[in-house]
Amino acid sequence: MALFVRSSLIAAALLVASGTAPARGAETYQPDPKLLEAATKEGEVVLYTTHIVDQIVRPLIKAFQVHAPRVQVKYVRADGLALVVRLTNEARAGRVQADAWSMVDGVQTLLQGRIAAPFEVPSARGLPAGLVDRDRRWVATNTGVRSAAYNTQLVPPEHAPKNYQDLLDPRWKGKMVWNPKSMTGAWGFISTVLKGMGEERGMAYLRALAKQDIVPLPIAIRAVLDRVIAGEYAIGLEMNNTHAAISAAQGAPVKWVALNPASETLQVAGITRGAAHPNAAKLFIDFMVSKAGQNVFRDNDYLPMHPDIPAKIPELQPEQGGYKSIVYTPDNLEVEVPRWAKIYDELFR
Repeated sequence: MALFVRSSLIAAALLVASGTAPARGAETYQPDPKLLEAATKEGEVVLYTTHIVDQIVRPLIKAFQVHAPRVQVKYVRADGLALVVRLTNEARAGRVQADAWSMVDGVQTLLQGRIAAPFEVPSARGLPAGLVDRDRRWVATNTGVRSAAYNTQLVPPEHAPKNYQDLLDPRWKGKMVWNPKSMTGAWGFISTVLKGMGEERGMAYLRALAKQDIVPLPIAIRAVLDRVIAGEYAIGLEMNNTHAAISAAQGAPVKWVALNPASETLQVAGITRGAAHPNAAKLFIDFMVSKAGQNVFRDNDYLPMHPDIPAKIPELQPEQGGYKSIVYTPDNLEVEVPRWAKIYDELFR
């Protein structure tokens, strides 16, 4: 099972990036000539993604088209579970629309339903095994590290949560929020508690936490964080550290804290079985996982996965931030998500 507390190998593979050099990144990418030719003949690629459009999708497209100017990139952006429903329905109807997809939640459904096609791209060669599916159905593009974030105007420094036990303080009852049905929400929090504390102690903790009346908001975690920043809630759980860092740098009253361990997931990309433009899909994914593509992720405040990209904000990376993370891949999510969802339904609904 591919779930683990971050090890030295994966630590190297999941380092975040530093500096800004989009031009340099663009110059380093050399697409495979035959793949580029085939992709150019297809002329376009349709991407289904959970990535934030203005923050990373458009910058990726712009950088990609420096190398493939005759390949148009179209995209549909939605939450992972919505994309899985769409991909599944299109596959069943024999009307495949997406060539490539990128998400965290729901990948296991695509694998089980044989919606994800096997593929290989040159830029994935040599990446650590934890970043590439053993059956070649997905490859990691970036990582996400999540824990708690709080509104600094509502939470005085002396009351700010520093560990999981602090969330049980009665003062936070009804004032915490999370996404209820997502690995980047309640499910991820539940799993990380159980993995970090152990089964017996973790379940006892979750039963106590359930009495805190955490507010469920079935929206993207970026939007959940925005509600915390707006002062609607004091604390957001399973908040992405890069989102909090971006907002804090812009003057928002928010601070992220690693409750230790934090959750860490891989955002992965793959190709749809029966895609109309498979070569264009492979070329775009190849660019995303190349050093040039990883520079684009770094420059736009995502956490790249490539081992050769140094950290942009060191404390956002677990080793440099002084905390542990539990890393989740589509392999272990396939096995365990139903159990985490059941625990949520039994304790928190």
